[in-house]
Amino acid sequence: MSQTNETTPAAAPASADARPGDTPQALARETDLARALAAATDRVPRVLSIAGTDPTGGAGLQADLKSFAAMGAYGMGVVTALVAQNTQGVRGVHTPPQSFLEEQLCSVSDDVEIDAVKIGMLGSADTVETVRRWLSDVRPPLVVFDPVMVASSGDRLLDDDAEAAVRGLVPLADLVTPNIPELAVLTGGAPARTWAEARRQAEDLAASAGVVVLLKGGHLEGEDANDAVVRADAITEVPGERIDTKNTHGTGCSLSSAMAALGAWGLTWEDALPRAKGWLTDALRAADALNVGRGHGPVDHGVRTRHLARPSSWAREQWDACADVRAASSQGRFVTRLAAGTLERARFEWYLAQDLLYLDEYARALASLAAVAPTRRAQAFWARASQECLEVEAALHLSHAREGSPEAAPMTRAYTDHLLAVSARGSYAELAAAVLPCFWLYQAVGEELAEAARPEHPYVDWLATYGTDEFRESTRVAIELTDEAAGHAGPEERSRMAAAFRRSMELERDFFDAPCDALLEPQPLPQR
Repeated sequence: MSQTNETTPAAAPASADARPGDTPQALARETDLARALAAATDRVPRVLSIAGTDPTGGAGLQADLKSFAAMGAYGMGVVTALVAQNTQGVRGVHTPPQSFLEEQLCSVSDDVEIDAVKIGMLGSADTVETVRRWLSDVRPPLVVFDPVMVASSGDRLLDDDAEAAVRGLVPLADLVTPNIPELAVLTGGAPARTWAEARRQAEDLAASAGVVVLLKGGHLEGEDANDAVVRADAITEVPGERIDTKNTHGTGCSLSSAMAALGAWGLTWEDALPRAKGWLTDALRAADALNVGRGHGPVDHGVRTRHLARPSSWAREQWDACADVRAASSQGRFVTRLAAGTLERARFEWYLAQDLLYLDEYARALASLAAVAPTRRAQAFWARASQECLEVEAALHLSHAREGSPEAAPMTRAYTDHLLAVSARGSYAELAAAVLPCFWLYQAVGEELAEAARPEHPYVDWLATYGTDEFRESTRVAIELTDEAAGHAGPEERSRMAAAFRRSMELERDFFDAPCDALLEPQPLPQR
């Protein structure tokens, strides 16, 4: 048996933006697929959900339609059961007559060319049979079956006849997406307790039913939440992180619906799963901010389209609001003299010495940020930035600075005290906003200085550092992570973020100006 390991959760079809950690091969695949989808915009797939309802919108037909839209498909819906439920549980179920279910199905297929079908809650043997007859007559090109058989509590939802009917429907599907308890029912075993056991059950189902199985690890214990596309002769695993939230209502419905939509776009199941899983992980990460219900709430299906309602990023709005500070920084005496190559050596060395003291504390702030970051990606980025502060930038500074350990100037202490104060309050979003100007303003000023980095410039190697693609990419990711934090923050916290951001911008400006205000003995410029 061959096995492929997918490692890169990808963006929704409309985006091929790179993320830190993406391999060149994965990025190339992302770009090719994004271009293929963009070229197919004259044929938006039409995807039909056959499912029960959820009045609170987190699961069932409502979740399916949201998932189709998030994947760029056009969604349609046929109701198998009217369910009175909320985030705390089910209160009642009304099943329409089978003749009306058949009338719904035929009214769609008689008029609309269907590119894919996603089947969810069926509820009874009679309903399964009605859907089976319709599938046999219409023969949709793609069928994804989410066999709703076991509740999250572990309770069986179907009687024996209905379970047998569901087993008989599985071979008519192209992809079947059971959770761990449902996989056990379909294979006649006990629910798997390990990933290896679940894989074996999925392999058995794929071989016996002649279908592709989407194996979902969400019900297993542990920090990881891996998924896999399981064929009779191959397995493609997609690693994933477990998001710490109680708001997981409808995750199974949503993932299978996203797979149906992506399959309708023409993606293979192996290419579709990283995209669907990456989107669902983001939706879980943003779920708590929705505040829907008092029980197990829904995921945020619209997390990746929120920018349509808020076209400007939070960070960009703050950046624009600080245009006066930015102008004062780039036009200040230190930056203009440094660009011209006329800055005295004593003032440059004084600046580097103070910046070294600052970088020590800034690295601690970045390490604190990594410790409270909500995602592995954010943790890794802030931790790496902290390490680079101490190693790469400090080494460059030391190559120019004199030996000795000067005391921190008042300006340096003011800046580091600000970062420490924000860090002490413990808000990830506020601290991200506070550290961002050291990336962004440095990059903006640095790019201006890099243009002046002619070979004969006395500080050419230092100037060139801040105009590099690496520093520009780090700034982009820092902006993106801060925007994500702002998206999950409430109005009061965003107000504190804005205050922390502007204060850091002002302190960066004053830090640039401080060397020209210091009383220093003149020294000649270094010769090159």
